[in-house]
Amino acid sequence: MSSIFWFRRDLRLQDNEALVAAFSEPGGVAGIYMLDKADYLSLEGIRQHSLSEGLRSLSQDMGNALHIIESGSIEAFAEALLPSCLEIESKLVFATESFEPKGIKEQDFVANFLESKGISLRLVGSAYAVRPGTVRKPDGTNYRVYTPFYKAWVNLADVVPKSLTKDLKWLKIKQNTEIPVPTKSSPIKVIAGEAFGLRTFERFKDRALDDYDQQRNRADLSGTSHLSHALAHGEIHPRTLLAELGDSPAHEVFRKEIAWREFYADVLYHYPHTIDDYYEPRFKKLRYDSGSAADAKFVAWCKGETGFPMVDAGMRQLLAEGWMHNRVRMIVASFLVKDLHLEWTLGADHFEKYLSDFDPASNSHGWQWTAGCGTDASPYYRIFNPILQGLKFDPNGDYVRKYVPELRHLEGSSAHEPWEVFDGYSGGYPAQIVDHNTERNESLARLEELKNL
Repeated sequence: MSSIFWFRRDLRLQDNEALVAAFSEPGGVAGIYMLDKADYLSLEGIRQHSLSEGLRSLSQDMGNALHIIESGSIEAFAEALLPSCLEIESKLVFATESFEPKGIKEQDFVANFLESKGISLRLVGSAYAVRPGTVRKPDGTNYRVYTPFYKAWVNLADVVPKSLTKDLKWLKIKQNTEIPVPTKSSPIKVIAGEAFGLRTFERFKDRALDDYDQQRNRADLSGTSHLSHALAHGEIHPRTLLAELGDSPAHEVFRKEIAWREFYADVLYHYPHTIDDYYEPRFKKLRYDSGSAADAKFVAWCKGETGFPMVDAGMRQLLAEGWMHNRVRMIVASFLVKDLHLEWTLGADHFEKYLSDFDPASNSHGWQWTAGCGTDASPYYRIFNPILQGLKFDPNGDYVRKYVPELRHLEGSSAHEPWEVFDGYSGGYPAQIVDHNTERNESLARLEELKNL
């Protein structure tokens, strides 16, 4: 019996457990993808190009057999899926199981709809080395802190990639749709797809994996894996990465970074409201700024015009590349919440708009961790000094100069403190919009207010 495979956030052929299950059935497989056109058109240019390129690469790997169903809702998608099932006489639809709120809602609706038509939706595997909801304390409850979660997770992680034969029989649907064409320009040429993700991993192993523990926080060095995009789109599975890791300190730190992603997915699975709401609800009552002055500060933050070089370099990297170094993400997030006193949700929405590696769980809980309302064991007291952070993680100022041209005339670390140089502002760089020490004290004062509520 032929079957249909519903590609979701798993735009790859190899190490795809659900796809292996689909091809275990006789008769060949038809591959489909649901494209919400309204959602696609709402994406920024770099995200449109990223998705289109990933789909183009996937379809090419399938012999141009990918069938794209354009729909405005999951209900419309389910209705459009039925003719495809009938065309190839399939009673089976396979898909990778989702564990985030929107994905769960989609798969539940499709499963119920297909069942009413005599067709079965089989959900197999996940985007993670450990299925969210699996890691439990001895008493059966879920972990709310990362370190004990990791200690349990590492013993459960699946590190054996799922191989798929090269001789695949792809079935084509007659009314095949075209890969979506981006309607907005991208600031960079986007390369995506499974083959690129695998090449990126090979380059990372040669370039930086063995020094990962020492260099991953340096924004001026290429010390990270650059695999977040491939993981977010499912162009590579964490099993593929974990299978190559040894026991060295550097490899262990990289393993822990993969586990952070899985921890956040687990937290979101247990607390689905935290996709856009507070993990620690008491922080809803924290006094945040609003009004025209606050709005102006938010715009300055978005544009990278705060007068704090490390913050501005990060925000401009986001606009230019659709990506930002992870250490810098924490710096800009802390600045938005602790220095500008704005809600983390504003920053999370901005990141969702521009990040080509956007991941719902990692974005929401990464922001909440830094904002102090998430899973951190010592939350709100951590207030990053954006100047000291820059000096520590970009000691020669190379990262700042790359993204802030107004400071390229300054040598070395002086790029982080243009106010200390007589011609520091000659390039037109803006003055600081706030005083960090003053705002740090203000943040702590607001925390004390919260304690007394």
